[in-house]
Amino acid sequence: QVQFVESGGGLVQACGSRRLSCTASGISFRYTAMAWYRRQAPGNQRELVATIHNGGAKTYADSVKGRFTISRDSAKTLLNLDMNNLTPDDTAVYYCNRNPPVNLYWGQGTQVTVSS
Repeated sequence: QVQFVESGGGLVQACGSRRLSCTASGISFRYTAMAWYRRQAPGNQRELVATIHNGGAKTYADSVKGRFTISRDSAKTLLNLDMNNLTPDDTAVYYCNRNPPVNLYWGQGTQVTVSS
């Protein structure tokens, strides 16, 4: 059974930094494109934030480019998202999943709240 567990969220001041982590079980990262997503308000669609592809290439949403960095440790099935220069617009629940996502794999996410 595949399970993703996100952690690292919390309250952070604008211009601050935060590292999110996602641990996985039941799946290997080695041959899977993995991504971070976020939902900025209840009822909104999840937004793709960052992807790390099979070969290691990374892509980002324009809104986070230059501020967020995605990384993975395939041996540990650990996915990270380093977020810098945070703004209130980054307030959201952050999730990890494959890209494209598999609905059954959505976890609880981790809440990031950025105060101005």
